Amino acid sequence: MFDWLKRIRAAARRRRASEGRGLAYRLLRAKPAYGLAGKFDSARTTEDNRRHWAKADGLSADAAASAEVRRILRNRSRYEVANNAYARGIVLTLANDVVGTGPRLQMLSDEADANRRIERAFVEWAREVGLAEKLRTMRMARAQDGEAFAMLVSNSRLDSPIQLDLRLIEAEQVATPDLLPDEAQGVDGIVFDPFGNPAEYHVLKEHPGGNRFRVGLDYDTVPAEAMIHWFRSDRPGQSRGLPDILPALPLFAQLRRFTLAVVAAAETAAEFAGVLYTDAPPSGEADPIEPMDAIELEKRMLLTMPGGWKMGQVHAEQPATTYAEFKNQILNEIARCLNMPFNIAACNSSGYNYASGRLDHQTYFKSIRVEQAHLGAVVLDRVLEAWMREAARVFDLRWLLLNRRGRFAHQWFWDGHEHVDPAKEAMAQERRLASNTTTLAMEYAKLGLDWEEQLRQRAKEKRLMEELGLAAAEALPKPKGRDKKTDDAGKKETDRAAA
Repeated sequence: MFDWLKRIRAAARRRRASEGRGLAYRLLRAKPAYGLAGKFDSARTTEDNRRHWAKADGLSADAAASAEVRRILRNRSRYEVANNAYARGIVLTLANDVVGTGPRLQMLSDEADANRRIERAFVEWAREVGLAEKLRTMRMARAQDGEAFAMLVSNSRLDSPIQLDLRLIEAEQVATPDLLPDEAQGVDGIVFDPFGNPAEYHVLKEHPGGNRFRVGLDYDTVPAEAMIHWFRSDRPGQSRGLPDILPALPLFAQLRRFTLAVVAAAETAAEFAGVLYTDAPPSGEADPIEPMDAIELEKRMLLTMPGGWKMGQVHAEQPATTYAEFKNQILNEIARCLNMPFNIAACNSSGYNYASGRLDHQTYFKSIRVEQAHLGAVVLDRVLEAWMREAARVFDLRWLLLNRRGRFAHQWFWDGHEHVDPAKEAMAQERRLASNTTTLAMEYAKLGLDWEEQLRQRAKEKRLMEELGLAAAEALPKPKGRDKKTDDAGKKETDRAAA
């Protein structure tokens, strides 16, 4: 009886499985009906848009950014940055604006003396390891490679009591040659724990494109605590980065092709001194000449044409007026994917007025602040954490290890952006301070300066001025174009206002 029941259940399961396969096959073969697309025109597939949406897929973030896809994009992006002046300038400008001369640390613990000691020690260490230069390289690598890797290592050659150093690694060197396709916990070069956190990184001992690269499975396993991986995650679950200039790569190619086409047209027109043409019909009485025959011309000589023929010149058919407009529009579209205004990407503000230039810069500076905050959270905080462990041991600051909140109470300062009208900005700053809508800390932070250091410096200057018997007005540089009468009149006006 039980065998009979088992046979019935097995037959039912096979029937349901067969029906399911048939339904799936029919769904795949069926054409999209109106009901599937509903009222959304973008969901419909027609003969007009079929080719446009042919490459759209439903791949996951890691599947779309596979190792081979990332390799192709990296190589093309590096080629464009190396050979296109606009691409190189845009990437350099972005790195210089984000990193500048380097970040400055301000500790915010309750120990003022310890804060100053730590800040001075960090500045000396950052200068020794070239932190600012390495950060700029990381920003350029993220723009053209899509991601930047830095490994925290110990460097005994450093002229610093703290031997911590950053070793930059190119993206293709982080890879796992023996990674199986069905290994769920690993993405090329990165192994994740069950919670989705990076557990370890696989770093090839030799660069795949190097002269000494050996084919094989020779790589080092680096724990996640010693590796910094900086990239922009555009999709949930994305594990590896794609170049920031990815959408602009075809546009860079079009820009170079159009430039070469215009130059070729001008060269072609310049290579021909003239052409012979006739208005006579094919059966007319014009003298016969050999087609495509070249005639050597002499300078400052009069020529006689065959009967029925005229002399003319070849004109370049590339309109000169559209060349600059085309380049400007392409550059504007290229810079948009980086949130960079056209005048910065082209390094040309001739078509801007004051208001439009300032508005574009404000949008760009907001993007730069977001980049700096991301860089500080992903890279600098990790570097500071490792540096603090070494500093607590070297400088005997064990109290920092006991107070984790005080240990990380800090902030990063970056280079400030110069205002296009310093006089107006100073007046606005004075009004904000008078109305208590801002603080000295906020105003100095906009300039990338530490307000405590600036006030101490200002106090030191005032004490020295008093010691030397200098008045405040005498110490300040006088504006050009002012004479003694103007200064005397200003002093009398100040005295009257004070009285």
